[in-house]
Amino acid sequence: MVFLDFADFDSPVGTIRIAARDGNLCALNFADRWPAQMRWLERRFGQVTLRAADDAAGITVMTDTLRRYFDGQLDALETLVVDPGGTPFQAHVWRALRTIPAGRTVSYGELARAVGSPQAARAVGAANGRNPVSLVIPCHRAIGGNRQLVGYGGGLDRKRWLLTHEGALAPTLPDHD
Repeated sequence: MVFLDFADFDSPVGTIRIAARDGNLCALNFADRWPAQMRWLERRFGQVTLRAADDAAGITVMTDTLRRYFDGQLDALETLVVDPGGTPFQAHVWRALRTIPAGRTVSYGELARAVGSPQAARAVGAANGRNPVSLVIPCHRAIGGNRQLVGYGGGLDRKRWLLTHEGALAPTLPDHD
């Protein structure tokens, strides 16, 4: 059995649950998406037990880092150490995603070229969709080839909010009566 320390973090886009093992962030997702995340963790580790963090795993540092990100220090998440697991191809895509700075987006095709597989935009999209450490591995920064927002497990409203927060999208103005 594998024990993972976890904590919940209330963000402007919903509650985020994080899980760490040996001081490394191995899962981060929105609480409403957590059942799928747990299935992924169980495929990776076998039987998993979540335990409230006693901070041996550095959960407080992780939640403080999330707070700084949401407070506007957009590069704060770059400091977190992650252990996402995955296949070698997924790990390659996830490393490439971490090089995209806040305020920028790339298409799945551009990301495929960046990882040396220019014909693999769909495989890159699939790896992006299996990212177990969203936000920190910024899969929300990948967009469609037509520059449209597509494919975010947390929902397109959250993706839009995150990209607006980072300055990659212009804020949406409220409707006027």
